[in-house]
Amino acid sequence: MGSRREYAPALRNNRVFNPPGKILHRMDYLYTLLKFIIGGSVIVGVTLLAEHSDPRYGGMLAAAPIITTLAFLFTYSEAGRETTRQLVISAFWFAIPTFLFLLAFWFLMERFSLLQSLGGAYGIWIGALLVMNRIVTGV
Repeated sequence: MGSRREYAPALRNNRVFNPPGKILHRMDYLYTLLKFIIGGSVIVGVTLLAEHSDPRYGGMLAAAPIITTLAFLFTYSEAGRETTRQLVISAFWFAIPTFLFLLAFWFLMERFSLLQSLGGAYGIWIGALLVMNRIVTGV
């Protein structure tokens, strides 16, 4: 075990050690926190629009590619152009199962409770996801 004195230079340089010993900047944690705050803000916005204005506006915000665009921007800044391009084409293909989820959820809400409808819609989504994954990977 090392003493606090051994870690003092790293702490003074605004760095911390994670368990495997990899050095991380404290800014990495703030950057991750920023991502959570931005994503959560969109969810709060959707809920507020649906409750206090018109559910249609909440639906517009929920369907807007805001989170997707942010994911593309963050991925580009962290992993570069090629990884972002792969993410974009994957998001395109895997939007189809999401469309099927929304359609199934809408139909199921007519006959079942919220939780049953969500369960059924997620079942359809997972099935569509598996099928789409096989199509995309060519298996």
